[in-house]
Amino acid sequence: MAGASFFDRMVSQLRSTSKYYTGYPKDLGPSRIIPFTSERQFVQLLHEGRPVVVAFTIKCTYTQHLDKVLEEAAATFYPHIKFVRVECPKYPGFCLTRQKTEYPFLEVFYNPEQAANPGKIVDPSITKYSA
Repeated sequence: MAGASFFDRMVSQLRSTSKYYTGYPKDLGPSRIIPFTSERQFVQLLHEGRPVVVAFTIKCTYTQHLDKVLEEAAATFYPHIKFVRVECPKYPGFCLTRQKTEYPFLEVFYNPEQAANPGKIVDPSITKYSA
């Protein structure tokens, strides 16, 4: 019995300290992910002055896992970073403009003032967009 309680404490500690552990349900409160409704709403979000992480999704098992990670990240970084989920079958025009063939994927958008001051780019595969 003593071994089981130690194991339970160890697993509990691991779950509480792991930043993006998604195998255990956490109480994150209300969803901080904003559902995409229109490009106008998206541009308004950009002009609020915060970076916007956009998840372009379709219904698949990868999206289910990504949703859990996004919920946790959105709860962690709220209100400094906004998170938006675009369901590509509902809004194909917005998704097709990204010219990607593999779903789901993420893109980070900045408002025009932030895009004008790019700062240091760590990874050359990262592309910055502004609207």
